[in-house]
Amino acid sequence: MIAKNMNLYGITPSVGRLYGKLYFNEDPMTLDDMRDALEMSKTSMSTGVRALSEMKMVEPAFRKGVRKDLYKSEEDWYKSFTSLFGNRWRHHTETNIEEAEETIQELEKLYHVTDDQQLKEKVTKDIERLRYAQNYYRWLMRFIQVVESGEIFQYVPKQ
Repeated sequence: MIAKNMNLYGITPSVGRLYGKLYFNEDPMTLDDMRDALEMSKTSMSTGVRALSEMKMVEPAFRKGVRKDLYKSEEDWYKSFTSLFGNRWRHHTETNIEEAEETIQELEKLYHVTDDQQLKEKVTKDIERLRYAQNYYRWLMRFIQVVESGEIFQYVPKQ
C-alpha cells in the first residue's frame, strides 16, 4: 500500500517498499537488516536510504552498542509530504521561471532585429504568454512556501 501511494510522488516502488519496511519495523534498521528483509542488494538499500533521507522521510538513529549506521522512518507523514512536495516542486518551478526569462530575452532580441511586422506581433504575443507563465510560477512559489512552512495546515487541518 505505501509503495503504491509513494509512486504518486515519483518515488520508485523499491524505495517505497524500503520506506514501508522501516515504517512498520519497531526498531531502527541497518543496511544489512534492510537487505535481508527486502532481498535487495546493499547498494540498492544505501541508494534508497539516501533518497529517503534527502526527502526527510528517513533519519539516522542510535542504539547503544551498535556500531553500524541505523535508520528509522519519519513517523510524521504530514512533515514528510510537505518536505517532499516543497523540494520537488521548488526545483522545477524555479527552473521554469528561469527558462521563461531566458526565452523572453531571446525573443526580445529577435523583436529588435527583425523588420517583419507579423513576426513582431507573434513575438509580442509569445512574450505576453511567457510573462503570464512566470506570474503563475511565482504564485506557485508562494504556494510552495505555504506548504513548506506548515501554514497550509491552517487552511487544511491535519486529522
